[in-house]
Amino acid sequence: MTPVNKKMIGIAVLAAASLIALAGCSAGTTGGSSSAASKRACVILPDAASSNRWENGDRQALDAAFTKAGFKTDIQNAQGDTAKYATIAQQQLTKGCGVVILVDYNGAGIQVAKKAKAQGIPVIAYDRPIAGADYYVSFDNFHVGELEGQMIVDGLKATNKDAAKASVVYVGGDPTDGNAKQFHDGAVSIMSAAGIKPAFETQGTWDGAKAGTFFEQAYTALAGNVDAVWVANDNNAASVITILDKNGKKVPVSGQDASPAGLQNVLLGKQTGTVYKPFKLEADKASSLAIDLLNGKKPSAPKKAADGTPFFAEDPISTTAATVEKVVTDGNAKASDICTTAELQALCAKYGVK
Repeated sequence: MTPVNKKMIGIAVLAAASLIALAGCSAGTTGGSSSAASKRACVILPDAASSNRWENGDRQALDAAFTKAGFKTDIQNAQGDTAKYATIAQQQLTKGCGVVILVDYNGAGIQVAKKAKAQGIPVIAYDRPIAGADYYVSFDNFHVGELEGQMIVDGLKATNKDAAKASVVYVGGDPTDGNAKQFHDGAVSIMSAAGIKPAFETQGTWDGAKAGTFFEQAYTALAGNVDAVWVANDNNAASVITILDKNGKKVPVSGQDASPAGLQNVLLGKQTGTVYKPFKLEADKASSLAIDLLNGKKPSAPKKAADGTPFFAEDPISTTAATVEKVVTDGNAKASDICTTAELQALCAKYGVK
């Protein structure tokens, strides 16, 4: 072989090596094609206003579970903006995801689920149902409503009010959230069985300020004749209670999320109870499911949601003043966030909240 040929072969070998290296770099930056991307969990949270759980609970629990299992995460919050939700999803999918966990916000999760599945990425609907998701992880939301409805029935009984004659206002959640109807229907199943009929049903929303405005309109329309208020969550309940306080009125009020503000109102006797949904149970189940999917497994679910989606459902817990302490003991709330005034500190001491 001549020296010239050897030189030409050497150049060819170097060129081939360069092309292989470039191809490797390219693969690492394209969607979910790289092994790094296929091992990444992408999560979109809905907002920070409807509940404090998303940022103060779920984010940390999910991140900790994936990190412990050796997977990277990309957890972002849409901050109550459907356009931002779509932008976050596009960025995540472009960078690459091995699994996508979505908490829906006003239907924004539906299109994201479609795009992810088109790329062969499994989708877990988290807490709220999403049409087309591969799995759904949440609490038994109809039962959440049942527990809320029972709070109203029990609250009326405690105040010696005849349920069949009581003037009850219904303050539901945003109808674009699939869970809102389940909360409503579960509550109605219990309240109607007790003879309760709504004296006024407000427009549904998860915006606490709007919920307060809608309730005040109902209160005015009923000339203050309100014996109880079924409210879908603690955030809305806080606004309802503000209006009741302003009018010097205390009646049974329901809620859910076991938020610090909700637990305070329960201790103060302004809220009959709150439905405690230990977010860690939900986060643990979703992360465990996602880790199985990242490892190439396809778990089967114990039940199916109404639309046929494989469903993992956790059990909610009705919480009263006497059981607020359990939420704190479980690590899902801090006594320092609840026992903030002299009155609340005395109540915390009474009920063992520490």
